[in-house]
Amino acid sequence: MTLQASLLRNLENPNLSVDSRAELCCEVARDFENKGQYDGACKALNTYWPRIGEAPKLDGLEPNTAAELLLRAGVLTGIIGSQRQIPDAQETAKDLLTQSHTIFESRQNNKKIAEARTELALCYWRTDDLNEARDLLKGALSLLTIDSGLKAKAILRLSIVEHSAERDQKAFRILTKHASLFLRINNHMLRGSYHVSLGNRLENLAQLGQHSDYNDRALIEYAAASYHFELAEHRPYLANVETNLGYLYFKIQRFEEAKEHLDRARRIYVTIKDTRTAAQVDETRARILLQEGRITEADRVVRSAVRVQEKGGNITLLTEALITYGRVLARSERYRASLATFRRAIELSETAGLMNTAGRAALTAFREIGEHLAVTEHGNIYGGPIGQDKLLREREAIKLALEQANGSVTDASRILGTSWQGLGYALRTRHKDLINVRTPVRPRRQKR
Repeated sequence: MTLQASLLRNLENPNLSVDSRAELCCEVARDFENKGQYDGACKALNTYWPRIGEAPKLDGLEPNTAAELLLRAGVLTGIIGSQRQIPDAQETAKDLLTQSHTIFESRQNNKKIAEARTELALCYWRTDDLNEARDLLKGALSLLTIDSGLKAKAILRLSIVEHSAERDQKAFRILTKHASLFLRINNHMLRGSYHVSLGNRLENLAQLGQHSDYNDRALIEYAAASYHFELAEHRPYLANVETNLGYLYFKIQRFEEAKEHLDRARRIYVTIKDTRTAAQVDETRARILLQEGRITEADRVVRSAVRVQEKGGNITLLTEALITYGRVLARSERYRASLATFRRAIELSETAGLMNTAGRAALTAFREIGEHLAVTEHGNIYGGPIGQDKLLREREAIKLALEQANGSVTDASRILGTSWQGLGYALRTRHKDLINVRTPVRPRRQKR
């Protein structure tokens, strides 16, 4: 008999106390959660929590039981709210989890305090408040002195937060430092999550050109993740692995394999009503279509992805979709619309403090519409006078272009869609610190 079946059978006992019955319902809900069956988890709590958006019924429950019910309701509100783009769901989830945390603090239950902080951190991550998420996770880990599944979950989430803050090296160090913990725990969901997170970090570091074998290692990690998620019977996480495989095959130009994995992932996401992640898959599908020259199809797919991400409120996902949409518009020769889309991606990234993403959006814009930009906007991708923030974005774009051009100002100016004289002037006046990135100027031989 499975754990879930055993718990459900126990609920049939008419002699259960009010608290025992509520605690059992929470256990059943947690088991459903661990398999990615979130509707089943909600149904298990239906007696005490009829639907998302309503406050759980806590009358007559002991404080610890009430706190556990608030915890489960908060977790499910955050997950389902994110998947289905429910307005203000993350704020509702934060309120429920904060109430749970307050009760556990009053009872001095360190393990449950740490669990509430770990779940609360995920809600803050979903709303791009990375500093708050990081502080909550560090606070949770300070209470978890013994290795456990909960400690493993907090470590995984801390690595995700560092990745979102564009600190992939740090995220990678966190995962490798705690590798032995994940090898010891007997939890297929967490072990699979570790392998997929490590695969993500390897893939990102490979993109920076640091190690040529990192993509191959990422494929191995994804295969291990798939194995563990199959054993855990967690379909949403299986879909996530398929998404990652699709994206990696796309990056190494194996388009047919990429489409196969992405289509598989999308089918699962549609089935479980996870529109936000299905939109992420669509954004990658649009990149492949663009690479294949199927611009009309790419336009339809990426526009849908942008609409979904606008409702979701996650700046990182929205800016990625906007960058791809800007490229599609440029290839369709809709240059002004493309420029407006790139500018929006840059502004959103600036607001969220994502410096690298803003620089990458600017660099992509220069590549796609540089020569048109030089004529229509005087080479200014940012719009308006160049203030301090825009100088930082301009610096990032120039730095990326110089690195890609191996220090050649002439080649970098072609990437940026501006003249080498203009780029040279920017280096001599506004960005003197980048002069050492360029190759030394060779004196021209004088004609005799």
